[in-house]
Amino acid sequence: MGLAGPIYGIIAMIRAAYVLAREGVISALPSEGMPPGPLLAHRLAGLIARRSSRRRARSESLSQALHRLGPSYVKLGQFLATRPDIVGSSIALELGFLQDNVPPFPKAQAIATIEASLGRTIDDLFVEFGDAVGAASIAQVHAARVRLADGTEQKVAVKVIRPGVRQKFRRELDSFAFIASSMERFVPSSRRLRPVAVVETLAQSTRIEMDLRMEAAASSEMAANIADDPGFRVPTVDWERTGRDVLTMEWIDGIKMSDVAGVAAAGHDLKGLGVRLVQSFLRHSMRDGFFHADMHQGNLFVAADGAIVAVDLGIVGRLSADSRRFLAEILYGFIQRDYQRVAEVHFEAGYVPRHQDVLSFAQALRAIGEPIHGQPAETISMGHLLTLLFEVTELFDMRTRPELVLLQKTMVVVEGVARTYDPKFNMWVAAEPVVTDYIRAELGPAAKLEEAGDILQSLVRMARRLPDYADGLEVLGKHLPDLVENGIRLNDSSVRELSKESRIGIVSGRVAHWIIALSLGVIALKLVFGGG
Repeated sequence: MGLAGPIYGIIAMIRAAYVLAREGVISALPSEGMPPGPLLAHRLAGLIARRSSRRRARSESLSQALHRLGPSYVKLGQFLATRPDIVGSSIALELGFLQDNVPPFPKAQAIATIEASLGRTIDDLFVEFGDAVGAASIAQVHAARVRLADGTEQKVAVKVIRPGVRQKFRRELDSFAFIASSMERFVPSSRRLRPVAVVETLAQSTRIEMDLRMEAAASSEMAANIADDPGFRVPTVDWERTGRDVLTMEWIDGIKMSDVAGVAAAGHDLKGLGVRLVQSFLRHSMRDGFFHADMHQGNLFVAADGAIVAVDLGIVGRLSADSRRFLAEILYGFIQRDYQRVAEVHFEAGYVPRHQDVLSFAQALRAIGEPIHGQPAETISMGHLLTLLFEVTELFDMRTRPELVLLQKTMVVVEGVARTYDPKFNMWVAAEPVVTDYIRAELGPAAKLEEAGDILQSLVRMARRLPDYADGLEVLGKHLPDLVENGIRLNDSSVRELSKESRIGIVSGRVAHWIIALSLGVIALKLVFGGG
């Protein structure tokens, strides 16, 4: 960073501290148990705070402070909303409602960016290119029209990167990195939160979000996954008019799900929409292992045909096959009140260390699960359940799994949207058919037969490669006496000979593993029986 980096970082740190104090964020933090130095700073922050900030909720003060600090701080807040393992569940929930609030940049700049990115003139690309209809910290959206191959015209939405945003974010991220490294160096208690790693992850996430081809690819992938799912879709991407700095997609004529009254006035089934939204999210998570991780009401529309349309796939989450099975069996176990099975799944997945006691863990899970049964539907929250689950698993040395934390955050948001459409929404009733279908498809008899078929295919492939393995054994047999007598000695000539006598490069790697394993075994036997 040179000298300018630390100087800019120190200025940024002082400015951030002042704004957070001025907006009452610091004084709203609990002061109990603070050492004398931080306690004095806390009291000084209370003197600096605006009078109006003392009447605001902490979430409102935090939102106001981040907006005053600038778009990159808003983006940092939105990122931390996905990491309740770092900032805590309550602050993560508050940050989850942060929305960009920036003015649009001039239309002429958007046109220049599009032409530079796609290498074509605006008139060649669009029949009509309108003003911005929405602006955020990284990009803004314009309404436009394109001419199709059959001569008809179609309305599209064109997302354009904000000019200079990459340089601005790079400078701000440098200051974040300086602040984070200073925290780790001078505030030992902050090290468990790993601020440097958090900033590095934010930087990578922002780089991906600023390449609109990545968002286009995510939308295309989800469209393929949900092609046969009724009542939920994503906009179609116009790849011809999409590049690093511009994304063109189908225009959605619908009502934002934030406008509950408007959706109701249009005659849509509010309760049905809530159930479909949650079931779609769970289906994407468990069946596909790929989900929209920013499903707040501003990114969801209800189309004229009643379908839910999700836009802005700049943030997505992925779950491995093991994580999907883990999630499904946990939810199914809680639904069935089979806490021992839920505990066993944690151990089988390797999420809880083997030295912990399964029955004690099952007892802790029962303490979470039992209180939710028999409660009114409106008081049961799956997001809250997962929060409690992560708190309990921490007691049993389960390490934080970022993909599950992102899933939990998104589930809280989706569940909240569903409750605005039906205050008595029952998350468990909505989830049960999706979870049951997954369990039946992935863990039932048909799945076991498919797994057996996969094993059989692997055995067939192995049988076809037996000649290659035979070559490996021949090489091993040639070198084994020397290995027993003199141990492992690899030189250029022996390596060349080994690679020459192996038929293909891929198999040679496997053969090498065989040689090493058998050689180590021979050496061990020699040491045991030969006395050294």
